[in-house]
Amino acid sequence: MNTVCLDRALPVDTTIPDPSLVCLIGPAGSGKSTWASTWPDTQVLELDRFRALVSDDAGCQEATGDAAAALQAVLKARLARRKMTIVDATNTEKAVRADLLQAARDHGVPAVAFLVCAPVDVCIARQAGRSPARAVPEDVVRRQHADTIAAFPHLRDEGFAHVVFADTIHRLEPLLRRASATRRAELGWNGGGGLPGLRRAGCLLGLLTVRRVFGSEVLPLWRWRADSQLAGGDRVGEIRLGPDRMVLALRTSSEDVGAFGFDLLVGCPVDDGCVAPAWAPVFSVCDLLAAHTTAIVHPDTVCTVHGGPDRTGCDQGGDHTDGDETHAPRPRL
Repeated sequence: MNTVCLDRALPVDTTIPDPSLVCLIGPAGSGKSTWASTWPDTQVLELDRFRALVSDDAGCQEATGDAAAALQAVLKARLARRKMTIVDATNTEKAVRADLLQAARDHGVPAVAFLVCAPVDVCIARQAGRSPARAVPEDVVRRQHADTIAAFPHLRDEGFAHVVFADTIHRLEPLLRRASATRRAELGWNGGGGLPGLRRAGCLLGLLTVRRVFGSEVLPLWRWRADSQLAGGDRVGEIRLGPDRMVLALRTSSEDVGAFGFDLLVGCPVDDGCVAPAWAPVFSVCDLLAAHTTAIVHPDTVCTVHGGPDRTGCDQGGDHTDGDETHAPRPRL
Protein backbone atom coordinates (compact mmCIF):
# COMPACT_ATOMS: atom_id res chain seq x y z
CA MET A 1 0.00 0.00 0.00
CA ASN A 2 1.35 3.44 -0.88
CA THR A 3 2.10 5.82 1.94
CA VAL A 4 -0.31 8.75 2.10
CA CYS A 5 0.71 11.94 3.90
CA LEU A 6 -2.59 12.91 5.50
CA ASP A 7 -1.43 16.22 6.91
CA ARG A 8 -0.71 17.54 3.41
CA ALA A 9 -4.06 16.60 1.91
CA LEU A 10 -6.21 19.21 3.62
CA PRO A 11 -5.52 22.69 5.02
CA VAL A 12 -3.97 22.32 8.46
CA ASP A 13 -6.56 22.79 11.21
CA THR A 14 -5.37 22.78 14.82
CA THR A 15 -8.62 23.88 16.46
CA ILE A 16 -9.93 21.77 19.33
CA PRO A 17 -12.67 23.76 21.10
CA ASP A 18 -13.47 23.22 24.76
CA PRO A 19 -15.99 21.76 25.12
CA SER A 20 -16.05 19.49 22.11
CA LEU A 21 -16.36 15.85 21.20
CA VAL A 22 -12.95 14.65 20.01
CA CYS A 23 -13.24 11.51 17.94
CA LEU A 24 -9.89 9.74 17.59
CA ILE A 25 -9.69 7.97 14.23
CA GLY A 26 -7.03 5.45 13.28
CA PRO A 27 -6.21 1.76 13.01
CA ALA A 28 -5.30 -0.42 15.96
CA GLY A 29 -1.69 0.24 16.94
CA SER A 30 -1.53 3.75 15.46
CA GLY A 31 -0.96 5.41 18.84
CA LYS A 32 -4.44 6.71 19.66
CA SER A 33 -4.26 5.83 23.35
CA THR A 34 -0.96 7.69 23.71
CA TRP A 35 -2.64 10.81 22.39
CA ALA A 36 -5.74 10.17 24.51
CA SER A 37 -3.51 10.09 27.59
CA THR A 38 -2.74 13.78 27.09
CA TRP A 39 -6.26 14.55 28.33
CA PRO A 40 -7.43 13.88 31.91
CA ASP A 41 -8.62 10.31 32.44
CA THR A 42 -12.15 11.47 33.25
CA GLN A 43 -12.49 13.02 29.79
CA VAL A 44 -11.44 9.91 27.87
CA LEU A 45 -13.96 7.23 26.92
CA GLU A 46 -11.93 4.21 25.77
CA LEU A 47 -13.83 1.39 24.12
CA ASP A 48 -11.42 -1.24 25.50
CA ARG A 49 -12.10 0.05 29.00
CA PHE A 50 -15.86 -0.31 28.48
CA ARG A 51 -15.34 -3.85 27.18
CA ALA A 52 -13.54 -4.63 30.41
CA LEU A 53 -16.29 -3.02 32.46
CA VAL A 54 -19.01 -5.15 30.89
CA SER A 55 -17.06 -8.41 30.49
CA ASP A 56 -13.88 -8.25 32.65
CA ASP A 57 -11.90 -8.61 29.40
CA ALA A 58 -10.77 -5.57 27.42
CA GLY A 59 -10.18 -7.77 24.38
CA CYS A 60 -13.56 -9.52 24.36
CA GLN A 61 -14.93 -8.70 20.92
CA GLU A 62 -18.28 -10.32 21.76
CA ALA A 63 -18.79 -7.58 24.33
CA THR A 64 -18.27 -4.75 21.83
CA GLY A 65 -21.99 -4.09 21.35
CA ASP A 66 -22.67 -3.75 25.07
CA ALA A 67 -19.48 -1.77 25.53
CA ALA A 68 -20.44 0.66 22.76
CA ALA A 69 -23.90 1.12 24.29
CA ALA A 70 -22.38 1.86 27.69
CA LEU A 71 -19.92 4.28 26.10
CA GLN A 72 -22.76 6.07 24.31
CA ALA A 73 -24.68 6.46 27.59
CA VAL A 74 -21.71 8.06 29.32
CA LEU A 75 -20.96 10.15 26.23
CA LYS A 76 -24.48 11.61 26.16
CA ALA A 77 -24.39 12.33 29.89
CA ARG A 78 -21.10 14.20 29.51
CA LEU A 79 -22.20 16.16 26.44
CA ALA A 80 -25.43 17.13 28.20
CA ARG A 81 -23.21 18.76 30.82
CA ARG A 82 -21.07 20.29 28.05
CA LYS A 83 -17.98 18.43 29.21
CA MET A 84 -14.91 17.95 27.03
CA THR A 85 -14.99 14.33 25.84
CA ILE A 86 -12.52 12.21 23.89
CA VAL A 87 -13.59 8.90 22.35
CA ASP A 88 -10.63 6.52 22.13
CA ALA A 89 -11.57 3.83 19.62
CA THR A 90 -10.64 3.08 16.02
CA ASN A 91 -13.76 4.88 14.71
CA THR A 92 -12.80 3.91 11.17
CA GLU A 93 -16.38 2.92 10.24
CA LYS A 94 -18.67 5.67 8.98
CA ALA A 95 -21.69 4.26 10.84
CA VAL A 96 -19.81 4.44 14.15
CA ARG A 97 -18.79 8.04 13.48
CA ALA A 98 -22.37 8.88 12.52
CA ASP A 99 -23.61 7.83 15.98
CA LEU A 100 -20.96 10.00 17.64
CA LEU A 101 -21.76 12.97 15.41
CA GLN A 102 -25.46 12.64 16.17
CA ALA A 103 -24.76 12.73 19.90
CA ALA A 104 -22.70 15.89 19.43
CA ARG A 105 -25.43 17.55 17.35
CA ASP A 106 -28.13 16.60 19.85
CA HIS A 107 -26.26 18.48 22.56
CA GLY A 108 -24.96 21.40 20.51
CA VAL A 109 -21.30 20.44 20.97
CA PRO A 110 -18.81 20.69 18.06
CA ALA A 111 -17.20 17.46 16.89
CA VAL A 112 -13.49 17.16 16.09
CA ALA A 113 -11.99 14.38 13.96
CA PHE A 114 -8.51 13.67 15.36
CA LEU A 115 -6.62 11.54 12.84
CA VAL A 116 -3.85 9.25 14.09
CA CYS A 117 -2.37 7.22 11.24
CA ALA A 118 1.01 5.54 11.62
CA PRO A 119 2.39 3.43 8.75
CA VAL A 120 0.43 0.21 8.43
CA ASP A 121 3.50 -1.97 9.01
CA VAL A 122 4.13 -0.16 12.30
CA CYS A 123 0.53 -0.71 13.39
CA ILE A 124 0.82 -4.41 12.59
CA ALA A 125 4.17 -4.78 14.39
CA ARG A 126 2.73 -3.23 17.54
CA GLN A 127 0.18 -6.02 17.83
CA ALA A 128 3.01 -8.39 18.78
CA GLY A 129 3.44 -6.52 22.05
CA ARG A 130 -0.20 -6.91 23.03
CA SER A 131 -1.84 -9.75 24.90
CA PRO A 132 -3.42 -12.40 22.64
CA ALA A 133 -6.88 -11.20 23.63
CA ARG A 134 -6.15 -7.61 22.58
CA ALA A 135 -3.99 -8.22 19.51
CA VAL A 136 -5.83 -7.33 16.30
CA PRO A 137 -5.37 -9.60 13.25
CA GLU A 138 -3.24 -8.22 10.42
CA ASP A 139 -6.06 -8.19 7.89
CA VAL A 140 -8.24 -6.15 10.26
CA VAL A 141 -5.46 -3.63 10.88
CA ARG A 142 -4.90 -3.25 7.14
CA ARG A 143 -8.60 -2.70 6.56
CA GLN A 144 -8.78 -0.11 9.35
CA HIS A 145 -5.75 1.68 7.91
CA ALA A 146 -7.28 1.75 4.43
CA ASP A 147 -10.63 2.93 5.83
CA THR A 148 -8.90 5.78 7.68
CA ILE A 149 -7.18 6.98 4.49
CA ALA A 150 -10.39 6.68 2.50
CA ALA A 151 -12.45 8.54 5.11
CA PHE A 152 -10.39 11.62 5.86
CA PRO A 153 -11.23 13.74 2.75
CA HIS A 154 -14.94 13.38 3.58
CA LEU A 155 -14.91 13.98 7.33
CA ARG A 156 -16.09 17.58 7.09
CA ASP A 157 -18.96 16.49 4.87
CA GLU A 158 -19.91 13.93 7.50
CA GLY A 159 -20.37 16.76 10.00
CA PHE A 160 -17.08 17.26 11.82
CA ALA A 161 -16.51 20.93 12.59
CA HIS A 162 -12.74 20.42 12.64
CA VAL A 163 -10.39 17.82 11.16
CA VAL A 164 -6.98 17.77 12.83
CA PHE A 165 -3.91 15.61 12.43
CA ALA A 166 -1.97 14.29 15.39
CA ASP A 167 1.40 15.38 13.99
CA THR A 168 0.33 19.03 13.95
CA ILE A 169 -1.14 19.23 17.46
CA HIS A 170 0.88 20.39 20.46
CA ARG A 171 -0.26 18.25 23.40
CA LEU A 172 3.01 17.82 25.33
CA GLU A 173 2.40 20.80 27.61
CA PRO A 174 -0.96 19.62 29.01
CA LEU A 175 0.47 16.13 29.53
CA LEU A 176 3.48 17.53 31.41
CA ARG A 177 1.22 19.84 33.41
CA ARG A 178 -0.97 16.96 34.59
CA ALA A 179 2.02 14.70 35.25
CA SER A 180 3.70 17.49 37.20
CA ALA A 181 0.60 18.05 39.35
CA THR A 182 0.32 14.30 40.00
CA ARG A 183 3.97 14.07 40.96
CA ARG A 184 3.72 17.04 43.30
CA ALA A 185 0.75 15.43 45.02
CA GLU A 186 2.59 12.11 45.36
CA LEU A 187 5.62 13.79 46.87
CA GLY A 188 3.58 16.05 49.13
CA TRP A 189 4.85 19.22 47.43
CA ASN A 190 1.32 20.60 47.20
CA GLY A 191 0.89 20.77 50.95
CA GLY A 192 -0.41 17.21 51.33
CA GLY A 193 1.36 14.30 52.87
CA GLY A 194 2.20 12.51 49.64
CA LEU A 195 2.09 8.75 49.17
CA PRO A 196 3.53 6.98 52.23
CA GLY A 197 5.65 4.62 50.16
CA LEU A 198 7.38 7.47 48.35
CA ARG A 199 8.82 8.77 51.62
CA ARG A 200 10.73 5.58 52.31
CA ALA A 201 14.30 5.29 51.07
CA GLY A 202 14.65 3.01 48.09
CA CYS A 203 10.92 2.81 47.39
CA LEU A 204 11.44 3.62 43.70
CA LEU A 205 14.16 1.03 43.11
CA GLY A 206 13.29 -1.39 40.35
CA LEU A 207 11.37 1.14 38.22
CA LEU A 208 12.69 2.12 34.85
CA THR A 209 15.01 5.11 35.08
CA VAL A 210 12.83 7.34 32.94
CA ARG A 211 9.67 6.41 34.79
CA ARG A 212 11.41 6.88 38.11
CA VAL A 213 12.39 10.44 37.30
CA PHE A 214 9.60 11.68 35.05
CA GLY A 215 6.61 9.45 35.78
CA SER A 216 4.52 6.91 33.94
CA GLU A 217 2.77 9.49 31.76
CA VAL A 218 6.03 10.45 30.07
CA LEU A 219 7.38 6.91 29.65
CA PRO A 220 5.38 6.04 26.46
CA LEU A 221 6.79 9.15 24.76
CA TRP A 222 10.43 8.26 25.47
CA ARG A 223 12.85 6.94 22.85
CA TRP A 224 16.58 6.30 23.25
CA ARG A 225 18.83 7.52 20.42
CA ALA A 226 21.19 4.81 19.31
CA ASP A 227 24.89 5.73 19.11
CA SER A 228 24.29 9.45 19.65
CA GLN A 229 27.45 11.50 20.29
CA LEU A 230 25.52 14.63 21.18
CA ALA A 231 26.35 14.34 24.90
CA GLY A 232 29.98 13.30 24.73
CA GLY A 233 29.28 9.58 24.95
CA ASP A 234 26.48 9.68 27.53
CA ARG A 235 23.19 8.10 26.51
CA VAL A 236 20.77 10.44 24.78
CA GLY A 237 17.02 10.06 24.58
CA GLU A 238 14.07 12.20 23.59
CA ILE A 239 10.50 12.85 24.62
CA ARG A 240 8.46 13.31 21.46
CA LEU A 241 4.78 13.93 20.89
CA GLY A 242 3.81 15.12 17.42
CA PRO A 243 5.79 18.31 16.72
CA ASP A 244 6.92 18.67 20.36
CA ARG A 245 10.35 17.34 21.30
CA MET A 246 12.67 17.48 24.30
CA VAL A 247 16.17 15.95 24.09
CA LEU A 248 17.90 14.71 27.25
CA ALA A 249 21.21 13.14 28.25
CA LEU A 250 21.50 10.55 31.02
CA ARG A 251 24.46 11.51 33.19
CA THR A 252 26.14 9.01 35.51
CA SER A 253 28.78 9.64 38.15
CA SER A 254 32.19 8.00 37.95
CA GLU A 255 32.76 8.76 41.63
CA ASP A 256 29.40 7.80 43.13
CA VAL A 257 28.38 4.40 41.77
CA GLY A 258 24.63 4.31 41.08
CA ALA A 259 24.24 8.10 41.01
CA PHE A 260 22.58 9.47 37.89
CA GLY A 261 20.61 12.42 36.58
CA PHE A 262 19.26 13.97 33.42
CA ASP A 263 20.31 17.10 31.51
CA LEU A 264 17.99 18.80 29.03
CA LEU A 265 19.29 20.12 25.71
CA VAL A 266 18.64 23.87 25.65
CA GLY A 267 19.89 27.04 24.01
CA CYS A 268 23.15 28.69 24.92
CA PRO A 269 22.72 30.84 28.07
CA VAL A 270 25.48 33.23 27.00
CA ASP A 271 25.09 33.88 23.27
CA ASP A 272 21.67 33.79 21.56
CA GLY A 273 23.38 33.17 18.22
CA CYS A 274 25.30 30.12 19.43
CA VAL A 275 24.16 26.79 17.97
CA ALA A 276 26.35 24.56 20.15
CA PRO A 277 24.62 22.19 22.60
CA ALA A 278 23.92 23.53 26.05
CA TRP A 279 22.63 21.44 28.95
CA ALA A 280 20.41 22.25 31.90
CA PRO A 281 19.77 19.80 34.78
CA VAL A 282 16.23 18.47 35.20
CA PHE A 283 15.18 16.49 38.24
CA SER A 284 11.50 15.79 37.63
CA VAL A 285 8.60 16.25 35.24
CA CYS A 286 8.00 19.58 36.99
CA ASP A 287 11.34 20.80 35.62
CA LEU A 288 10.36 19.57 32.14
CA LEU A 289 7.15 21.60 32.32
CA ALA A 290 9.04 24.72 33.39
CA ALA A 291 11.59 24.29 30.58
CA HIS A 292 8.87 23.68 27.99
CA THR A 293 6.71 26.65 28.93
CA THR A 294 9.09 29.40 30.09
CA ALA A 295 12.23 31.14 28.86
CA ILE A 296 13.83 31.16 32.30
CA VAL A 297 17.45 29.99 32.14
CA HIS A 298 18.40 27.47 34.83
CA PRO A 299 21.38 28.84 36.80
CA ASP A 300 23.33 25.62 36.24
CA THR A 301 22.90 25.65 32.45
CA VAL A 302 26.23 25.13 30.67
CA CYS A 303 27.04 25.59 26.99
CA THR A 304 29.63 23.26 25.51
CA VAL A 305 31.39 26.29 23.96
CA HIS A 306 30.68 29.30 26.20
CA GLY A 307 30.19 27.62 29.56
CA GLY A 308 27.49 28.91 31.89
CA PRO A 309 26.14 32.39 32.65
CA ASP A 310 29.20 32.89 34.88
CA ARG A 311 31.40 31.88 31.88
CA THR A 312 32.54 28.64 33.55
CA GLY A 313 33.83 25.87 31.31
CA CYS A 314 32.16 22.58 30.56
CA ASP A 315 33.26 19.01 30.02
CA GLN A 316 29.86 17.70 28.91
CA GLY A 317 30.50 18.32 25.25
CA GLY A 318 30.08 16.23 22.22
CA ASP A 319 29.61 16.80 18.56
CA HIS A 320 27.79 20.02 17.79
CA THR A 321 25.41 18.13 15.55
CA ASP A 322 23.54 14.88 15.91
CA GLY A 323 21.75 13.89 12.73
CA ASP A 324 19.01 16.44 12.09
CA GLU A 325 19.31 18.01 15.54
CA THR A 326 18.62 21.71 15.91
CA HIS A 327 19.06 23.78 19.01
CA ALA A 328 16.50 26.31 20.11
CA PRO A 329 17.84 29.63 21.40
CA ARG A 330 15.90 29.08 24.59
CA PRO A 331 14.79 26.02 26.59
CA ARG A 332 11.61 25.22 24.64
CA LEU A 333 12.45 22.51 22.08
